[in-house]
Amino acid sequence: MKGNSLRWLIAALLAMAAFAVTACGGDDEKSAGGGTTTPAATETTAEESQKFEAGTTLGDIQAKGEITIGVKFDVPPFGFKNTGSGDVEGFDIDMGKAIAEDLGVEPKFIEAISDNRIPFLEKGTADVILSTMTINEERVGQINFSDPYFVAKGRILVKSENEEITGVDGLAGKKVCTVLGSTYEATLKSQAPEADLKLVDSYSECLELLQNDTVEAISTDDVILTGMIIQTGGEELKLVGDELTTEPYGAGIKMGDQELTDFVNETFTKFKEDGRWKASYDKWVGQYTKEDQEPPTISVDEAVELVKQNGK
Repeated sequence: MKGNSLRWLIAALLAMAAFAVTACGGDDEKSAGGGTTTPAATETTAEESQKFEAGTTLGDIQAKGEITIGVKFDVPPFGFKNTGSGDVEGFDIDMGKAIAEDLGVEPKFIEAISDNRIPFLEKGTADVILSTMTINEERVGQINFSDPYFVAKGRILVKSENEEITGVDGLAGKKVCTVLGSTYEATLKSQAPEADLKLVDSYSECLELLQNDTVEAISTDDVILTGMIIQTGGEELKLVGDELTTEPYGAGIKMGDQELTDFVNETFTKFKEDGRWKASYDKWVGQYTKEDQEPPTISVDEAVELVKQNGK
């Protein structure tokens, strides 16, 4: 994904943006500056969906007529605001719409940055979090997770003219940005202990800091970094070094809510098996990375064990 090999990304992104333009809560939700977005109605109505008893999680969501889903607003291709329509779009949004459709309710998408994802679930601000959230041992002790729906890899992003940083060993003494509440704060402290970490609230802040030379590198998931390359036109930035980590994403759900967890897993299983996962992946991720992936089939426990191997 270096240099001229990324020229095709510009045309692809512009084409998507052109199509998107023509095709078209509380204080916590506003803390990241994004507000809320509710897209058009789902295809499955409440009358067509399975009915759940009043007083249960699913019954209460159906009675309310909407499910609140926390997503990223600044992380293409997983969750980002369409500047033309104002809607949020991306791979995570497609997964959220599938949950809402199976329940026969509207999806209400609110911005959930890395640092407030778990608090949103604990406070009831969001019913589900779909926000590039890695399943790990610490988080499994705080919230429920769905089975993994995507597996990313940790990488490093620098400016294209940067020849000093070629991998994690080159981060010593360098200013490196990552996001508060992400797994990379611990990863970088472990794998690059001499790096000068800059921790911010959002990935868009990291990108701005890299562009104005306040930091010299960003470290997070490869698909998020690819989104930054796309946003900047394909020539300005590059990925360097080997994969740092394996990052299995899961949907976050309030601790102990097995009813909603089981329902989300059923939806995700159907989404993976009927071709919608592959179609969404190709639309939002594969067309940029040119990598052919299949949906993950591992469990939450297997994801935790996979993450434990990071950095070893």
